[in-house]
Amino acid sequence: MIEFQSVSYAFDDIPVLKDVSLSIDDGEFVLLAGANGSGKTTLLRHCNGLLTPDSGAVRVNGTPVEDNLIAARSSVGMVFQHPRDQFVAATVGADVAFGPENLGLEREEIDRRVAAALEAVNMTDRDDNRIDALSGGEQSRVAIAGALAMEPTHLVLDEPFTGLDEPARRSVLERLESLAADGTGVLLATHDLRDVCGLADRVIAMHDGRVAVDGSPEDALGELAGLEVRVPDR
Repeated sequence: MIEFQSVSYAFDDIPVLKDVSLSIDDGEFVLLAGANGSGKTTLLRHCNGLLTPDSGAVRVNGTPVEDNLIAARSSVGMVFQHPRDQFVAATVGADVAFGPENLGLEREEIDRRVAAALEAVNMTDRDDNRIDALSGGEQSRVAIAGALAMEPTHLVLDEPFTGLDEPARRSVLERLESLAADGTGVLLATHDLRDVCGLADRVIAMHDGRVAVDGSPEDALGELAGLEVRVPDR
């Protein structure tokens, strides 16, 4: 479980998150909706200690994130809006192995995790491929594999469909649906609910640094007017 308890945060004295309290349960598929600047990305970056609250607390599985960053980052896999921002190696296999290697795992266990993560995103036997030669959709899948290799309980994604064409979007959606079906919790930030609403258990919408809507997709869709969120056609 990921818990935000009265979390506030400011950039250069400009409030970005304002007393946010939320709980994300294990196994939930949650959409975090809102316009650019609503606070979505800032909230996500608190999940594994990339940012620390000015006040309040963020807990992963009951432990404050800052008390055990390794545990938080193992439990919460992060996928950035632009996958290139998180790649640390030239080839697919080396990049996916980076996280497990930094946990100090044995080589056999690292290789097992890399193989399982690449299989999960349909990239088996692509270990030696250069990342800079991949398509945008393939790069997104490698970024997801890198997060999965940490064997997280939650996968957190920030606008993962930005810049992807329709086949790539569909490929990533299929991977997320499969992962959710296998029990991985998903927290996906987006301003466009049209493709993903059918996968969600819950929709949370943010506005001006606060939670404006929190409910089932059926209930939430009627409350999103004025929040600059694209919703499915009724």
